[in-house]
Amino acid sequence: MCAVIESGHSVLVIGETGSGVDDLAVAVRDRFEGEFTCATETYKGATKTFFKSLAEQVDVPTEIEVGEGKFKPMNVEEMKDEILSNACEDWLFILPEAKRLPASIRYWLEDAISSGVKVVAFSPINPGRDVFLRMLEVELELPSDAHIRNVMTSEAQRLGLQIDQSRIAELQPLAGRNPMIARKVIQREKLGMKQDKVEHTQGIVIMPILVAALFSFAVVRFVGLGTNNKGLYIAGGVCLTVGMALKQLGRVSGTRRKLGQ
Repeated sequence: MCAVIESGHSVLVIGETGSGVDDLAVAVRDRFEGEFTCATETYKGATKTFFKSLAEQVDVPTEIEVGEGKFKPMNVEEMKDEILSNACEDWLFILPEAKRLPASIRYWLEDAISSGVKVVAFSPINPGRDVFLRMLEVELELPSDAHIRNVMTSEAQRLGLQIDQSRIAELQPLAGRNPMIARKVIQREKLGMKQDKVEHTQGIVIMPILVAALFSFAVVRFVGLGTNNKGLYIAGGVCLTVGMALKQLGRVSGTRRKLGQ
């Protein structure tokens, strides 16, 4: 990700909500603070507040002089134009929760990127439209199981909860590999709440099960052949053929979505 920024490109960072994206956004700013003029902003529904905060962080005025010693606040369009007129290649905009951005801000960001501004956007998925299409994509890897156990242990220590590693191992499947959910699991454990709800969306690869089922149909076919039972032979052959056809149909491009699509 740093290499993308240093090469002069903008980057879209794909990471599951709760996987440490906010901490990464802070780390990016710390890494480039002395090299770029950095501005970090999260859209929370107020467009004017969003642009006013960006302008203040890059030292762009947000007021217009209307008379001697008199100033009035700029409106949204005036702030957008003022920021763009001052935009330079030394600016780095860091945008957590970029999926929230409305179309008006996304279109404005396209102009900002054209003016040389670098943008680092974080999102749980790739929206696949307008400004995001101009960014290079980096997908975060999920944390390891060991890291999740460390997160749970640290959260237990913060809460003053005495918990052994065997109990941590029992609770970990409820969190998957999501640090935020891991902390919530420990918080519920501290409160004595029932722990039977899985919140994460990480799936299980079932292809080995499907292949094993296809082999079982092949066994039925051979049994029918060996016992001269045409019914078993035909049924096994038909099931094997249908299963192979469905397996191939499942590989059609676009039927599955990966993280970030």
